[in-house]
Amino acid sequence: MVSRRVLVVYVLPVIISVIIGSAVLGGILQEPGRELNMMPGNFSVGTSHETIKIIGLSSQYTTTNPVSIQVKVTDSSFDCGDLYITIYSSGNDVVTQGGFFEQCFDGKNTLPIDDTFSQVIDTPGSYEIVAEMVSKGLQNISTRGVFTVK
Repeated sequence: MVSRRVLVVYVLPVIISVIIGSAVLGGILQEPGRELNMMPGNFSVGTSHETIKIIGLSSQYTTTNPVSIQVKVTDSSFDCGDLYITIYSSGNDVVTQGGFFEQCFDGKNTLPIDDTFSQVIDTPGSYEIVAEMVSKGLQNISTRGVFTVK
């Protein structure tokens, strides 16, 4: 008696949900122009002479001197989006990250708009900084830089 209740209360709703969800997703994907894209956007790594570059990054900092940078985006398709700046240690561990949302500009401004990215790294070592811009269409561009802290 208990096993039948467990089947009806717990297992049967899961099976029905999977069947209905599959039918709905299958029906939507049959419509023209619909596709299932598990990896949206195009990811490309930019360099300082391409569409995104880091401005103000020095090669060396002290443990008391903040890492302060700005980002310049010259691609007009990225005139509005989210900016993420991440600093990684030499072991690829995230040391700090800044997110600046809804950065809308005309291509002439540096980012972040009306804000700053400034972080003090108090542990000596080698670090990598990554600036990534994600447009509203979920396209990505990014650039990297390396610096040391002494």
